[in-house]
Amino acid sequence: MTHRPTSEQELADIITAARGPLSIKGGGTRPIGRPVSGEALETGAISGVVDYEPGALTLVARAGTPVSEIEALLDTENQRLAFEPMDHRTVLGTTGNPTLGGVAATNASGPRRFSVGAARDFMLGVRYVDGAGQIVKNGGRVMKNVTGYDLVKLMAGSWGTLGVMTELSLKVLPKPEASATLTFQGDQWQDAMKRAVKSPYDVTGAAANPHDRTVHLRVEGFDAQVSYRARQLTEMIGPLGDVSVETDAKKNAALWAGIRDVADLRDRPLVWRVAMAASDLTGAFAHALAQLAEVDLRYDLGGGLGWIGSTTDDPAALHSKLQQLAADPAITGRHGGHVTLVKGPMDLRGSAPSFQPSAPAVAALMSGLRAKFDPSGILNPGLMT
Repeated sequence: MTHRPTSEQELADIITAARGPLSIKGGGTRPIGRPVSGEALETGAISGVVDYEPGALTLVARAGTPVSEIEALLDTENQRLAFEPMDHRTVLGTTGNPTLGGVAATNASGPRRFSVGAARDFMLGVRYVDGAGQIVKNGGRVMKNVTGYDLVKLMAGSWGTLGVMTELSLKVLPKPEASATLTFQGDQWQDAMKRAVKSPYDVTGAAANPHDRTVHLRVEGFDAQVSYRARQLTEMIGPLGDVSVETDAKKNAALWAGIRDVADLRDRPLVWRVAMAASDLTGAFAHALAQLAEVDLRYDLGGGLGWIGSTTDDPAALHSKLQQLAADPAITGRHGGHVTLVKGPMDLRGSAPSFQPSAPAVAALMSGLRAKFDPSGILNPGLMT
């Protein structure tokens, strides 16, 4: 049975009456994690922009609103979702329309994350229905009214296990006047990338392909500023290898959309997302990975991520070893790391933890939170464990 509520109250009534698990979906474009056995609950009909104040840089929309609709509206005022949410359809080959609720529930963010923040950093307020069918409002609709801000952030990245979001208020930002992408190629790509990221020239994207020793660096802002920063960066890393600069806005947008959506790995049957400190990711983890298996590796250091693609005949073994590496203090030190199976066969998703297993203390905290938010354990049960 599939439930398609058209209002917040109807959604609350469905959850209150539920006697078993509910598999919650927005646009259905991000089927990640352990498959949930239960009645489908689709929120796409709870849609529409409620309020948009360009002067206040805030937008309020229902959770089922397509991201494309929100981006088109923001574009009329030359504004944007600055955290550039990833579109998983590219790498997963899924169809449908990504929704605002899906972006918030998965904390989907892109290469600009290290310069402006992730999706959760732009969430000002939320309305949701918890596992007991209660309608909860938290936070505010403007940046000066963010009561309960921590609870708003808690919902981000919860993958529908704490509540079903119905409305979100967000901070938005103006689009930059200009952008430039520097492409570096050479054996010293790591040094070039580190110098650029640590420079004072406000790099808003840093991605690399270690296989062809290529680095892409993005700068954005007013035209004169972008030109100056691109020149300074070119002078800084030029002695290390070849550098080219692209200033065409459409070409830059296409390039960074491909980096954001991991287009390079779209044909791989197995894809993992790796989150850890950049020094560990490009150092000890990359070295250990090279000894472990032959894989395709991409870095989105702006998003704080690594992406691994593989065609191995033993996906379960490789998945287990990758998560072991992320949990090894010798590899990730005190910071730790997370490896998430983003794309893989259904039997692997059903038998192994797609998300990095948490340390016992963290697992106990998460279990306690779920028990409070969803006492009957009906909201996407087992998806993250």
